[in-house]
Amino acid sequence: MDLHGKRVVVVGLQASGRAAAKLAVSRGAQVVGADLRADIEPLDGVALELGPHRRSTFQGADLIVVSPGVPISQPDLVAAEECGVPILGELAFAAQFLDLPTAAISGTNGKSTVTWFTGQLLRGAGGRPFVGGNLGNPLSNAVLAMDRGEDAPDSLVVEVSSYQMERPGRFHPQVGVILNLTPDHLARHGDMDTYGAMKVRLFAQMGPRDFSVLPADDDRLRTLAEVAGDHGRRLWLDKIPGVTRLGQYARVVFDAHEIRFDLTVVRVPGVHNLDNAATAALIAVAMGAPGQAIQEAMGSLEALPHRMQVVAEQDGVLWVNDSKATNVEAAAVGIGGIERPSVVLLGGQAKGPGFAALAPLLQRHRAVVTFGDSGPDIAAELTGAGVEAHRAGCLEDAVEQARGLARPGDAVLLSPGCASFDAFDDFEHRGRVFSSLAAGEDA
Repeated sequence: MDLHGKRVVVVGLQASGRAAAKLAVSRGAQVVGADLRADIEPLDGVALELGPHRRSTFQGADLIVVSPGVPISQPDLVAAEECGVPILGELAFAAQFLDLPTAAISGTNGKSTVTWFTGQLLRGAGGRPFVGGNLGNPLSNAVLAMDRGEDAPDSLVVEVSSYQMERPGRFHPQVGVILNLTPDHLARHGDMDTYGAMKVRLFAQMGPRDFSVLPADDDRLRTLAEVAGDHGRRLWLDKIPGVTRLGQYARVVFDAHEIRFDLTVVRVPGVHNLDNAATAALIAVAMGAPGQAIQEAMGSLEALPHRMQVVAEQDGVLWVNDSKATNVEAAAVGIGGIERPSVVLLGGQAKGPGFAALAPLLQRHRAVVTFGDSGPDIAAELTGAGVEAHRAGCLEDAVEQARGLARPGDAVLLSPGCASFDAFDDFEHRGRVFSSLAAGEDA
């Protein structure tokens, strides 16, 4: 794409928007950065329009690049599109400048970890993958790094959200994976079919040499992918051709590949992380990495920060930070997957009821401590489901209670099932505070 002298408007100036604006400037565009917020740091070469948008700016653009947080229905975008202005998401915009084998991972839960694991396996197999996308490192940064002459990646491993697929352009991964689909982001997408339709756009540009990967037990996703015209070769999660897991072993079978992976070497806590490692192995094989090299890299897998991350071990008690579990479904994965008896910390700003569904998982653990704005409601709901919950006012108090309840051989698991905004900037801030408290440091 030749942007020299073109008028490019970048809408939304958080991390992905700022990276896209820098990329557009580097390619010779006249760039306007638009954001409703007034407290935006300046960007070299970017004219800022802060506060209410000017529709004339949008309609006069040669190209608009939108950040994931900006919905497809935004009125100024709709008006610009009616005038024929092309609109791309940041992921699609950056992808136009890259010609590398690409693995794209989506799904409601687990996509960050599978993306992270896949990058580690490819790197352990001798590759130089760029790992990012929705994971926190915008794809535009890969182009900017290459332009600066830094070490060039030989592949791309990107986490993709449903928001990014609202404006997918011609984004074309060679391996596309949708891990699962459970209710989330419905305030933006409206219903599950629309949400799922955004996900399967991941496959829209695929051809017969590419791989589209779906969970074998999700009829909705399979139907939506067929309706969308997926032309990739189908692989399955938990079915052949694809990957299956039996206990601590995984089997990858497709084309001429039939490889058995030993997962006993995976050190990241949680049974679900064996599934994540198995899925990452399937993706790495599909990307061309040798099976033996993937197996050797398995033992070095590390968790992402705030996702079943071991942050301390004291007096025989393991402290595990799963702050990224911001909904009940994600908390269930962590609580159900950890094998040690645990003191489970639940709380924050709940997205609704549903914590009673955790009762069967919690009953095999040592104790439950609830905290934060929704702590009393969660405790009441669990009590009604037959699970006693200790109550704490804040995370610091919850950690102190957990320290007294845990026994040697146990774990203390922060898998809160809630958003963090009652007391923290985001789930990462909450996880950092928990990690400091677990280590006995001042938060």
